[in-house]
Amino acid sequence: MMPNAASAPSRRNFLASTAVAAAVAGGMPLLTACGGGQQGRKEGTTSGKAARKLLPAYVASGVVAPDIPAKNGSAAGFTRAIAPDRLRTSVPEKLGSGGKLTVMAPLWGTPPSGDNPYYRAMNEAIGVEVSWQNQDGNTYDEKLGAVLASSDIPDVVVVPGWNLNGRIPSAVNAKFADLGPYLSGDKVKDHPNLAAVPTDAWQRAIFGGRLRAIPMPASCVTNIAPFYRKDVFDREGYQLPKTTDEFLAWAKEATDARGGVWACDDMKWTAFNAFGVLNGSDKALWWDLRDGRLVNRVETEEYLEAVEWARKLFAAGVVHPDARAGKTASDAGSRFTAGKILVYNQDLSDWFGKTSEQRTQNPDFETAAMDIFTHDGGDPLLWAVQPANIFTFVSKKASRQQIEDLLAVADFCAAPYGTKEWLLTNYGVEGTDFTLKDGVPTKTTKGVNEVLGAFDYTGDPAPFVAHPDFPEVTKGMVEWQQRMGAFTKKSSCYGLTITEPHRWSNLADDFEQLEDDVVRGRKKIGDVQQAVSDWKKRGGDDLRGWYRKLLDDTGSAQ
Repeated sequence: MMPNAASAPSRRNFLASTAVAAAVAGGMPLLTACGGGQQGRKEGTTSGKAARKLLPAYVASGVVAPDIPAKNGSAAGFTRAIAPDRLRTSVPEKLGSGGKLTVMAPLWGTPPSGDNPYYRAMNEAIGVEVSWQNQDGNTYDEKLGAVLASSDIPDVVVVPGWNLNGRIPSAVNAKFADLGPYLSGDKVKDHPNLAAVPTDAWQRAIFGGRLRAIPMPASCVTNIAPFYRKDVFDREGYQLPKTTDEFLAWAKEATDARGGVWACDDMKWTAFNAFGVLNGSDKALWWDLRDGRLVNRVETEEYLEAVEWARKLFAAGVVHPDARAGKTASDAGSRFTAGKILVYNQDLSDWFGKTSEQRTQNPDFETAAMDIFTHDGGDPLLWAVQPANIFTFVSKKASRQQIEDLLAVADFCAAPYGTKEWLLTNYGVEGTDFTLKDGVPTKTTKGVNEVLGAFDYTGDPAPFVAHPDFPEVTKGMVEWQQRMGAFTKKSSCYGLTITEPHRWSNLADDFEQLEDDVVRGRKKIGDVQQAVSDWKKRGGDDLRGWYRKLLDDTGSAQ
């Protein structure tokens, strides 16, 4: 998925398929090993000097300068369209050998036909015949587990970070190739677009002591933003809240249940940010070293306070009733655009998604993202998310030619905004998949249905936002990241790809459902406190010791 895509998968907590257990013996705990063989099943971490031997050299791209340079961990911003005759070339010659590759990837939608104009054009431009095995993204963990447990693995496999649970990480080390001989150090310079991928993202691609993946780089600033109906706020004279108490007071004022308008949807994700809770879809980020002791977010006072505040919103009747029933985040977006709620939290990319969707039917529609308010009115304490969370692997059985062909695909797809390669990768064939409107590429129905969930997974440039048709949205998104990035801190495990010992890997899985039950009034804060006590007894304290030893022995990635 592109960093500036209209939408992104919400946080998922899929359990890894137990089918992988048949493929990988043992199940030893590991954190990207610093030694060992190709499978790298030892405990340990690859950071510091050991990581520097594996990481590709970084050479920033100078092909096209952004209108808004990256700052404080933000993406870069491009507010203007670049005319087709001014597009640059970042891959001057075909790097592919003319060989074939089969790629398995998740897809949220209907898979396009395998012989469509977009696929043909990409294959011709790169010089590799890529065939796609798109799988339902909602059940991808099950398919992934079954495939990795078999001997029939596609040449290339895309693995989202939220699927790295259970024994799947061990299977990753056993079944996928070491890319270090092709990319480490100055070797990456043969692929300039990959050389421009930030080092933090490559650090996340170290699995089992080897550089095993092409990462999809992302901004480290929190991706969850509290969106509000700016048009309604301006019309009603509402002031943006600076504290959680102010938000609750405003919510009570704005809610008109008889009129079918509620202040907000479930605000749990924003609550975590407002109270400074360790956060992120990667559970390694839930640990941090404080005053000499490693603590997990579920043990902290701020965690309980955040859940309690989210509960107060439901108890006050300011949350839409459908949210109590557990409707999905996409449903919340529909309620937001319909004016049934005035605030909701979602991935920052939804700023563009909702704006582009609504402007054609409601020209007065305007959304924006609130700066993160806090419980005490002071500066927020936000926690960095991982700088990459989707990875593309090559089968261990792949030939050297196939690995080099995958790198050719990845380098082409990692072309920056403002290049011919980027336009083809993200919009397809002009006149078929997109047309130009005032110089801005606009997808046709065919393009919408076919240019998705494929090449955009295999390679990406450094994070950026580019919506020249809505330059104010680009500016708003990037500047929000820059402001929030100024208050963002990296926790002890930031940047590391960590696989917990299998016996403890699902230990915290029940907390998310428990949180949802508490904020909806089905359970109490005391139930969370009891769950934390049980968590410690069932292995939480042992897991703490395991993490602490790793960090003491090897240090962080920072």
